[in-house]
Amino acid sequence: MIHHSQMLPQTQSLPTHFWPSLPLSKPTTIVHFSPPKSTPFRKSLFQTLKCSVSVAAEPAHLEMVRNKPFPAEVSRTIMELSSVASLSALTKDGWPLGVGVRFAVDPQGIPILCLNVSHSYFSIDRRSSLHVQLKQCGLRTPQCTIEGSLDKPEDRMALKILRRYKKLHSIWEKKFGEEVDENLLHVVSVERVLQMEDFQEVGTWVTSSEYKAANPDPLRDSAEKFVDEINSNNMEDVQRFCNIYVDLDFQPSEAKLIWVDRLGFDMRIYSPQKDVFEVRIPFPREVADEKGAKSSFNSMSQLAWEVEKNYNAPDFKKVKQLKKITYKGQ
Repeated sequence: MIHHSQMLPQTQSLPTHFWPSLPLSKPTTIVHFSPPKSTPFRKSLFQTLKCSVSVAAEPAHLEMVRNKPFPAEVSRTIMELSSVASLSALTKDGWPLGVGVRFAVDPQGIPILCLNVSHSYFSIDRRSSLHVQLKQCGLRTPQCTIEGSLDKPEDRMALKILRRYKKLHSIWEKKFGEEVDENLLHVVSVERVLQMEDFQEVGTWVTSSEYKAANPDPLRDSAEKFVDEINSNNMEDVQRFCNIYVDLDFQPSEAKLIWVDRLGFDMRIYSPQKDVFEVRIPFPREVADEKGAKSSFNSMSQLAWEVEKNYNAPDFKKVKQLKKITYKGQ
């Protein structure tokens, strides 16, 4: 796996204009994701679309374009979308203990916990870890583990906490719709974060400064709905994406979208031999919201249909590497 600090964040900027030539357009009955208006086509200016697997296997110097979020961004997104976690710390007799907790995060991604009085059995050694998982369409479970110190807000710098106290209360009320007892509030400082793409994957360490400086993905609140709609209403397009944008030596028996973010989407492909693969397909350009993601998906869908019908020459590089999935649990 490539460490994120070895790569420069770049996004592809590819035009999505379609120029007239043939009086044919892609037929559709899609409601949520309508294709562009019927126009004749000529060779599209949709230039080289470079695809890569969800976890690159090549050395860092060969990956020229960053087409997926950095681990720090993924961790921030996981924390923003989740509300329960496993808190682990040492008890007074030296044994590690894990308990389920609810949490919210402040603008820097710092976890805010509400612990009841029974959690007083944790030792004075405040070192702890907070493990959070995010299920994505029942197909993948990215997760992050924050290592840091478990403190009550008043244990920190007084002036800083006085300014933050009201914010902590407001964040908790917004997240859970209830007031919080300030005597039960705790925060977990972020010393470092281990980000993993799924179970049985090799994780990537993220520094505290990288985590705090990263932004959660702008599509996070609409990503699940976006993926569900495509998997429910656009399976023909999803299958076509496999055949057009991915260089396969087999006809997929099934394909599904897993997740979408500002730079593209991840797909899971099933072979007739029951093997499972994952592939990353980038958007032509970075998107900022759900509307932009739908527009990019429709443009790519239209181009794939043109290529399939031989109305347009495939002027893009197909992905040639697939990430084989070994863990297939839910």
